[in-house]
Amino acid sequence: MIERVFILKRTELFKGLPSDILASFASHLDEIYVDAGETIFEKGDIGKAMYVVVDGKIRIHDGDREIEVLGCDEVFGEMTVLTAELRSASATAVEESRLLRLDQDVLYEVMAGRPAISRAIIKVLVDRLQ
Repeated sequence: MIERVFILKRTELFKGLPSDILASFASHLDEIYVDAGETIFEKGDIGKAMYVVVDGKIRIHDGDREIEVLGCDEVFGEMTVLTAELRSASATAVEESRLLRLDQDVLYEVMAGRPAISRAIIKVLVDRLQ
């Protein structure tokens, strides 16, 4: 659990949040392993989870067009997890990777009554859109 809090603190999305709030997230994270070439989600899937890269590399792409490659401490899937909209791109492991997965219902539960979390997420999303 402590390792998960430290991992979250290193991400752009969660770095400004207090440790007690991060602990609320950390206790609900699922650790998953994906092999190189394995698809995590496809463009058009409903966004019901977001992910933090612990180890490895994840390719975000639209078909053959590469959007970006993410590495340690980077977050992906956060845009659609807030609205359960359709994914605008696919995510595929470039190499064997370890991820932390946060499901939408847990995110909403932890955000309820904690405006600091909502502000932090909104700030990161606005920065990415700019």
